[in-house]
Order: sequence, then C-alpha cells, then structure tokens
Amino acid sequence: MKLPASLSLRHGSLRMRLLLGTLIWIALAIAVAGWGLRGLFHEHVSQQLQDQLVRQLNQLSASVNWSADSSVEVLPLAGDTRFSTPLSGLYWQVDVLPPSGAADVGVVRSRSLWDQQLPLPADTAFPGTTPQGYAVVSLQDAQGHELLAVSRPLQLPDANAPLLRLTVAADQALVAEPVQRFTTMLLTALGALAAGLALAVAVQLQLALRPLDRLRQRLSAVRTGQSTQLQGDFPNELQPLINEFNHVLSANADIVQRARTQAGNLAHAVHTPLSILGNAAAQENSRLAQLVQEQVATAQRQVDYHLARARAAAAVRATGLRTPVQAPVQALLRTMQRLHAARDVQFEQIGSADTLAFRGETQDLFEMLGNLLDNAGKWARHHVRLQVTREGALLCFTVDDDGPGIPAAQRQQIFERGQRLDEQRPGAGLGLDIVRELAHTYGGTVAADASPLGGLRMRLCLPAALQ
Repeated sequence: MKLPASLSLRHGSLRMRLLLGTLIWIALAIAVAGWGLRGLFHEHVSQQLQDQLVRQLNQLSASVNWSADSSVEVLPLAGDTRFSTPLSGLYWQVDVLPPSGAADVGVVRSRSLWDQQLPLPADTAFPGTTPQGYAVVSLQDAQGHELLAVSRPLQLPDANAPLLRLTVAADQALVAEPVQRFTTMLLTALGALAAGLALAVAVQLQLALRPLDRLRQRLSAVRTGQSTQLQGDFPNELQPLINEFNHVLSANADIVQRARTQAGNLAHAVHTPLSILGNAAAQENSRLAQLVQEQVATAQRQVDYHLARARAAAAVRATGLRTPVQAPVQALLRTMQRLHAARDVQFEQIGSADTLAFRGETQDLFEMLGNLLDNAGKWARHHVRLQVTREGALLCFTVDDDGPGIPAAQRQQIFERGQRLDEQRPGAGLGLDIVRELAHTYGGTVAADASPLGGLRMRLCLPAALQ
C-alpha cells in the first residue's frame, strides 16, 4: 500500500526524517546495549553462584569421614544455615559408588533436602570433570525447580572406604532473582538515557535547522517586496547558497531594469513620430487630417496598452517590489478632481490606507486605478468614492459612482477591448481592457457590480505586500 505524500519520508519534513532516523538508531543501540549488559550480568551472577558452590563442595569434602562401622559420617558444615533449613534452595548430598552395580544415592544428605534426594544418576557413571576436579551439572528437583550443581568423586584414605560422590546444588532462582532486579533497574536507567538522548537530539535538530527557518523568512521577505536581497548571518554551509541566490536576484533585477529601459526607449521612439503626425494633422481641417488624428490617437493608446502589459509582465517576474498605496491614491484623487472639475464631480476616499502596500510597480498601480477613477468620473453625476481594504493576501480597491449604472447583462462587455456602451462619452474603449490585462498579469481580478450609490461599482483586487 502506498503511503500518502504527507506521511512519506521522501516527501516529509527534513526535521522529522532526521529525528526519526536518529531515534531508531538510539533505540537499536540501547536495545543491544541492554541485551548485552543483561547477558553479562547473568553470566557474572551464575559464575559467582558456581564459585560459591565449589567452595561449599570443598568444605563438604573436608567434612566427610569413614566411620569404624563402615558408614559415611559428615561433620556439621559451618557458615551457611540454609543447609539446615528445609527446602531452602541450597543442598548437599553424598552418594556411595561401589566398584560395580547401582550407586547408593543419598546415603547422607543435608537437612534442607528433607525427605528428597538430588536426582543424580543411579549408576556408577560419573560426569566429566573440569581441570579443577569437579563437574557442573543441571538438575531438576521434585517441585520442578531448576538446580545448578557441582559434583566430584572422593576416595577416602581409610581401609575399605568406597568411592564417594559429593554434590552441592542450589536453586537457579538464586540467579534469576538478582538478574530480574538488575533488569528492572537497567530498563529504568536505559529508558531515562533514551529519553535524555531523544530530548538532546530534538534540541540539537531545532538549533541546527534554525538557520533554515531564518532563510525561509528572508526568502519570504524578498518575495513580498520587503527586501531585495537575502540579509543576515548564516552558517558556513549555507553562506555559499545565500551568495549564489543573491547573485541570481541581482541578475534578475538587472534584466528587468534593462527590459523596462528598453520599453521606455521604445515608447519614446514611437511617441515622437506619432506626436509629429498628430500636430501636423491638427493644423489641417480636411477629412484626411481628421482621419490621421483619430488613427494617431488609436495608435498612441495601442502603444500604451502593449507597453503597459510588457512592463507589468517584467514587474511580476521581479522580486522586492513594494508600493505603498496611500500616496498614489491621494495623487490620483487630486488629479481626477481637477480633471472633472467642470462637471462638479467630487472624489473622496473612505478610510485610510497608510499601512497597506501593493506588491508591484507604482506606475502600474497608477495605470489601473487611474483608469477606474477616470471611468467613474465620466459617468458619475456628483460623487465618486474610493475605499482600499486588505482581504487576506489581496489588496482590494472599490470605486463607486452615483451615475446611471450598467445593466447586469452588459457589465462584462465593458472589459472587452474597444467596447463602448455610449459613443457620446469620450474614450476609445481601451482603458478597462488595460486594467483587466494588468490585473490578470499580477494574478489579480477586476469586476463590475451595482453600487450602493446607485451607479457602478468597480472592484480591483491585487496582491498585497506584507506589512
């Protein structure tokens, strides 16, 4: 089954990948260390118990005598009272091994065995001994308990004394109990160590990846127009990347600037002959002169239209663009107030836009908003109102007028190139088309609706620069 992209390590967070990989390695290392330490401790405790049994076997060997009535006697063993406590888990036993036949098992045994015997072989066979002269065997008593036993043969120097088999055994619980206590303490200590290491790794990753968070913030500042370069101190591993990215930003800004300069040069080169043609045609009153004037005006608007699109496209690809809107808005309102003063149309702004900024070129904002205000001024009777608001990532300009308005079925037509709903009004039908094209180039929108003032409402939404 394929994991979702959000859960896949290939597409997931770098921090989570590093953290998960480190935690898995820590868990494996601690598990192996815990297993090894427990094994070593178990081996150590088992060896200690075996050494203790060997010492007690030596004591038992020194306490065995052959009596005058041909019986085995064992002097009391000193030092461990468990031999005299029934079923205490520590036992000894003496068997007689005749030259032939079955062994006489349990001739003498410790009080702790009570009425039981150590389940040693009944024949005269004796398990292999170590270089130290004793054998280590595993037994099981009548209760099913596992026993660790050490055994050795003993030949007393007395005349007619048979070969004896001496055995000392202990319950394996004497090993299991301390191992269990050690395991509990070991798990607690290793758990605390794992938690401490995990916390240290999380803190280390947080500190190590903090420069990437700062880099993201600097990139966001460049994208939103707050900065033109990546600023700040970064680790040596990131600094070459920062330098290369700043070089790309500088090269991109140079390309955009050259494109804008070439567009300006082209505009100047085209405007000059068009102005000459227009001025020459204005001195004549013929129909040809009138036709030339009309075509020159149309060509002028076409040039403005296409140059505006080219300039906006270059601006969109640029970084670090930021235009505070309050100053352009006030300048446009003053200009429109003078332009439409003869019709006594009042232009006003509702609210303030001091903290708002457009992520684009100032000249493009003048172009789009100026066309909307000019269009509203042409149709308004007495009043045009402008309001600028921030709506999420967008900056919305709302222009209302108290003119006759436009039927809903015809509102989309006003954005089509060359469309004029009233031939008596001045204009060539290109202004709103330019606004729409520029807005779309920036990733914004422009729409017409009914105005609460009774006329038309134009709503222009453009990308906002961060505060």
